[in-house]
Amino acid sequence: MPYDFKAVEEKWQASWKKNSYFKTKKGYADKKFYCLDMFPYPSGSGLHVGHWKGYVLSDVYARMKWLQGYNVLHPMGWDAFGLPAENDAIKKGIHPDVGTRSNINTFKTQLAQIGAIYDWDKEVNTTDPDYYKWTQWIFLQMYKAGLAYEANMPINWCTKCLTGLANEEVVNGGCERCGSPVEQKNIRQWVLRITSYAEKLLDGLTTLQWPEKVKLMQENWIGKSQGAYIDFVSENGTTLTVFTTRPDTIYGATFLVIAPDHDLASSLIAAQYTEQAKAYQQACAHMMERDRLVDAKEKTGVFTGNYAINPINGKKIPIYLADYVLKHYGTGAVMGVPGNCERDFDFARNYNIPIIPVVKPCANAQDYIAADGSALKGYEGDGTLINSDQLDGLDAKKEGVKAAIAALESKGLAKAHTTYKLRDWIFSRQRYWGEPIPLVHCSTCGIVPVPEQDLPILLPHVESYQPTGTGESPLAGIPSWVTTTCPQCKGPAKRETNTMPQWAGSCWYFLRYPNPALKDKPFDQADMKYWMPVDLYVGGIEHAILHLLYARFYVKVLYDLGHVPFNEPFAHLFNQGMVCMKSPITGRIEKMSKSKGNVVNPDDIVKELGSDTLRMYMLFMGPPELDTEWQTDSIKGVRNFLNRLWDFLTTSPAILPVGAHADQPSVRRFHRFLKMYQDRLNDFKVNTAVSAVMEYLNDVEREKLSLDHALLEQFLTALSVMVPHCASELLEKLLGKQLEHSKWPAYDPALAQKDAVTIAIQVNGKLRETLTVPHGHDQATIEPMAREAIFSKWLEGKTVVKVVFVPDRLISFVIKD
Repeated sequence: MPYDFKAVEEKWQASWKKNSYFKTKKGYADKKFYCLDMFPYPSGSGLHVGHWKGYVLSDVYARMKWLQGYNVLHPMGWDAFGLPAENDAIKKGIHPDVGTRSNINTFKTQLAQIGAIYDWDKEVNTTDPDYYKWTQWIFLQMYKAGLAYEANMPINWCTKCLTGLANEEVVNGGCERCGSPVEQKNIRQWVLRITSYAEKLLDGLTTLQWPEKVKLMQENWIGKSQGAYIDFVSENGTTLTVFTTRPDTIYGATFLVIAPDHDLASSLIAAQYTEQAKAYQQACAHMMERDRLVDAKEKTGVFTGNYAINPINGKKIPIYLADYVLKHYGTGAVMGVPGNCERDFDFARNYNIPIIPVVKPCANAQDYIAADGSALKGYEGDGTLINSDQLDGLDAKKEGVKAAIAALESKGLAKAHTTYKLRDWIFSRQRYWGEPIPLVHCSTCGIVPVPEQDLPILLPHVESYQPTGTGESPLAGIPSWVTTTCPQCKGPAKRETNTMPQWAGSCWYFLRYPNPALKDKPFDQADMKYWMPVDLYVGGIEHAILHLLYARFYVKVLYDLGHVPFNEPFAHLFNQGMVCMKSPITGRIEKMSKSKGNVVNPDDIVKELGSDTLRMYMLFMGPPELDTEWQTDSIKGVRNFLNRLWDFLTTSPAILPVGAHADQPSVRRFHRFLKMYQDRLNDFKVNTAVSAVMEYLNDVEREKLSLDHALLEQFLTALSVMVPHCASELLEKLLGKQLEHSKWPAYDPALAQKDAVTIAIQVNGKLRETLTVPHGHDQATIEPMAREAIFSKWLEGKTVVKVVFVPDRLISFVIKD
């Protein structure tokens, strides 16, 4: 039986398409496992090997849980609205709807090659009116709850996509999708009050089984800061409120800085400084916020000609406009404490402003404060307060913060407060390919939500859909669609012409999968109670502060409004790493990219080496959470291993005939393999689980072990989660069994124990000898044997001060002369 992988894989893919025995079962009686991939946007380039890495990984666990008797929901769908699909269609000169449908068909053909147990009855498409009807419905719930509002505001504007972007979509000053420069532009926008959920989003992180890196990224993006609002009154009577996390340093505040576009700037600029200030304001207006905040950038500013009074000591301090202060961060005003802030130190030195250190470091104080008491550089850490009158001697952060706030609150000049870096979500897009926002503008009634019974508001089919670049969506140029009737007064009205972002459909798609055919509601409550939250969510870390944060926000809103019975969507998140390859152009190992000439097409690999080879290689490349390097020689090694495995199982006399039973050494070695394999899968160490398979085959051949039919069925069933085509064929050919009737094997703990173990003997941390002893002996048994083995050379004349014993692994002696 030569291993004809093409015939085998074609056979089983056709079989699974005809008999999808793994489909999700109806009802709620069985234990459930909801295994979810981050659904792809169907680009024109199709699946790449990076997709395979995540999809194969999730399929391993979906298959394992199915074999363990779980009711598995393992769906797939399409994130098909938004910039990626529209930009791809513009590039090809076709309509987005045509391009999206074509790309989806390509993706589905490629996904079939993976052999994953997707239930295609659960498929969703964000561009389907039956789906985006409910995307619009969710927006209406937010609008009615006061969580969506219209605003004219400066936003991030992509110079190529010609649309507004959320802060989360700007990466290194460029568009997250196309990489083009992003600039500030004043545009009418729809905005979601995600800031109202800042604290809930933070609190929820503590309950999640997520990578710590992702939780930290969200925590930092939300950016909670606890401190105080403090009022400074200018000489002309204007009150400037600053927010600071270090009110303990207020005695060191020797100047104030406000954003150039601060609402009170004009009232603070003295007449003789007007021309200079206006020129500075205009220059700052053309700068990206990111550029203004770069630490390495020279700190610039301009004096307003006005002064404020430091409320703690009554001293007069100058007020400056400065580009490193942003209007919408905090209050848009900052107290400058140059002795205890590096940024303020640089600014004060540039403008000859007094620098007074007010926190003395607990260690290495001489690095920050000179012998004469002057500041050498800004110290931002904790320490003891100095030059602070009644606060002198207090621990700055532990005692000084509270004391400073109390002193100012007694004068009515401060209030303790918590603030966040998180900004409200710029939600609308000035593009065609997106969900219409279900609102109308009426000259009499104002903004009116579309009645729910009138949903969906269909996206009209148009021939010309290219972005206008004017700040208006292409929909604004379709009078027949824009003109409508006000739902309240029945007078003439106009539809909202901005569309929703790509994220709108992906923020809730996991709620639709359990029952995507529902007509009268977005999701069923019984489904939500049974299936949610998602048990395993697999996708890239690049979504940490985009999709993952937005989806959590959506679910928390729906929970608070009583629509779902849970407030976190994804219980367990796993981020797979990227697949990288050496670029012949740059000579570096980099993320795969056509421009770098290092792209591997999975279709070609499947054609040449087979789907199961690619599946096993993707699992074997390295720890799944890390970026890994594609190596052609290594995948050929996996191909050779599968050939060898096939040959052994189909030709070796080690496979016993029907009725024969494997001997005890063979049974014990199999159960040790099974335990190791299961433990590694449980720990998401799939690469070492593949190693366990390879090591087991090596031992079987070397030690001339055998497999009876019971062991062979268990082995092939366990292997099927990695190479389902090969395993299914061997089960049928060798045993007359079908995988759909198999159960996940369980090892016997007694049989999985090693008969003998090798124990390392260490002296002061260095290996000096080993002992081979029966498994399971305690320290009282092992220690005398170990002492005898090393006494003459290492222990004689020495004092043993400590003995460390790890059962079945090592015994370590700590000695001294």
